[in-house]
Amino acid sequence: MFADTKLRLMTGNITSGNKQSYDEGHGARIFQAFKPDVAMIQEFNYGNNSPHAIREFVDKTFGKEFHIFRESLRVEGGIPNGIVSRYPILESGAVNDPTMPNRNLAWAHIDIPGSAKLWIFSVHLSHGSSANRQVAAREIIKFIEAKVPKGDYVALGGDLNTTRRDEGCVRVLGGQLTDKHVPKDQNGRDGTNTRRSKPYDMLLPNQNLDKHHTAVEIPGAGSFADGLVFDSRTFKPLSAVKPVQAGDSGSANMQHMAVIKDFLIP
Repeated sequence: MFADTKLRLMTGNITSGNKQSYDEGHGARIFQAFKPDVAMIQEFNYGNNSPHAIREFVDKTFGKEFHIFRESLRVEGGIPNGIVSRYPILESGAVNDPTMPNRNLAWAHIDIPGSAKLWIFSVHLSHGSSANRQVAAREIIKFIEAKVPKGDYVALGGDLNTTRRDEGCVRVLGGQLTDKHVPKDQNGRDGTNTRRSKPYDMLLPNQNLDKHHTAVEIPGAGSFADGLVFDSRTFKPLSAVKPVQAGDSGSANMQHMAVIKDFLIP
């Protein structure tokens, strides 16, 4: 008999400092603490952004065995999306977001254990326009409907910049993805912006994947039935999530919280 595989997905637009990058180390420590199998990373900048620099970041933060897809910069100074995976990436690319000049909608097809494969989207939608967010969401849905086999798993994670969980782009994405399990922190709050009042960041699986949803268990800190929104300023004890430091989620220009969900894949 084969054992089920625990699959941890994590999304984070958790850059800090003045360059929208992971150079300062605050966001890297948060990724390190939760050891995701697949991470959806927004504003994926590090060092001089060369392939060597990105590989160095992934090696230090996740591990040398991890695979990388980072979308090409559309413009100098862009803020690309990316995906880092413990499992092999079979193919990858970016769906065009016609509303954003400095990024697209990254995707990867991943060979996880089991018969079904995993399709991951790492996205960073428009901050200023609900209409633009709906445009991007429709492009994602068109891609899923055209390319993803019916039995496969899909998950979208990222900075949706949504102010409500029932916003138009979430309803569009609801054609293929679900917000059934709403992650929260230890105080029951689901907001992911700095002030913890708005659901900017989401992690949305399709129904195939969501039926395998399981609680996020953090030894020494508790169980999170619907997933975890992580805020180092309130999480206790921090000793359960080393090497995170108390001020990491409140560091300069970190405007989002990380979101984690776990699944048991048969």
